[in-house]
Amino acid sequence: MGGMVRVPENPEALLPLDLPEGEPWGYAFAQALLRAPWAFRALKPTPGLLDLIRWDLDRLHRELEARRRTWPLGALGLRPPHPAEEALLQALLRRDPEGVVEALRAHGPWPFALYRAFRFDGEVHPLRALRLPRRDELVGYEAQREALEANARRFLSGKPALHTLLYGARGTGKSTAAKSLLHLPGARMVEVEKGALPRLGALLEQLASLPHRYLLFLDDLSLDPEDEAFHHLKALLEGSLEGPPENVLLLATSNRRHLVRRLGENPLPGEAPEAWDALQDTLALSERFGLVLTFPPLDKALYLKAVAHHLGRSLTPEEEGRALRFALERGFSGRVARQFAQTLL
Repeated sequence: MGGMVRVPENPEALLPLDLPEGEPWGYAFAQALLRAPWAFRALKPTPGLLDLIRWDLDRLHRELEARRRTWPLGALGLRPPHPAEEALLQALLRRDPEGVVEALRAHGPWPFALYRAFRFDGEVHPLRALRLPRRDELVGYEAQREALEANARRFLSGKPALHTLLYGARGTGKSTAAKSLLHLPGARMVEVEKGALPRLGALLEQLASLPHRYLLFLDDLSLDPEDEAFHHLKALLEGSLEGPPENVLLLATSNRRHLVRRLGENPLPGEAPEAWDALQDTLALSERFGLVLTFPPLDKALYLKAVAHHLGRSLTPEEEGRALRFALERGFSGRVARQFAQTLL
């Protein structure tokens, strides 16, 4: 038994790792425990699993001492150690399987233990360098942002919260508003790529076992019944006995055209039943989002206010004219305001 946890064999194998400041071998072995094949099973351990962890710890302790003797190294990382890395390193040095289980239950396995934002394309990828929009990035949508944040705060505090749909015209800041939620204390987010929706069940099974709460972000979602993604989302929201886990809140954005194309073309009396079924499907799915926030296009005054906001100063009359000409073919939106402001910086 044992030998299941893969650890770096030489100093070169340490280089691709995201290591904290301090002696690298110990933290590399701690990260190996986060990636152990039994790490998710350890969240609900059995006596046999504890024996397996104990055998692995005995082996890893011997290998760690050998690496330190053969290749004594200084720090390779710059960031502070994460509490999960510290806890697992101490459990390894004590050869304490219960300590390993306690650390995994408190922080989760890799990568969830070390990061708070992820991309899911069928597999989970941590986003290590986040470039978040400022919380005051949006101008003219303060009410939408406040409602979105209030709902997210309820969810993060363990209270009942509503799955949320943000819809409106392009460039109005729906995605910006969603990503800004990562500024909230304790917020974690998984962005799901459209092509990965068929594998969403496996992701939800993982997230359900973790100690944290997650915002599941689906950007630019189609609510068209003819779109394959529509049916996967419908199954997630209403077609499953379990539904989304209690520690997952769905957050989706949709361009207004995805709704208008369907909702604005009511079938005529006497048309084929399929036309009415498609309309009712779209209505039923959109209504599954308990909180729906609309992002209408900016008017001229708010557009100019947004340009000034991004610049951090008032516009001259000449700049106002240029800003309006810039938006002539692009429309009034927060994105266009930001783009024009960049031309003046």
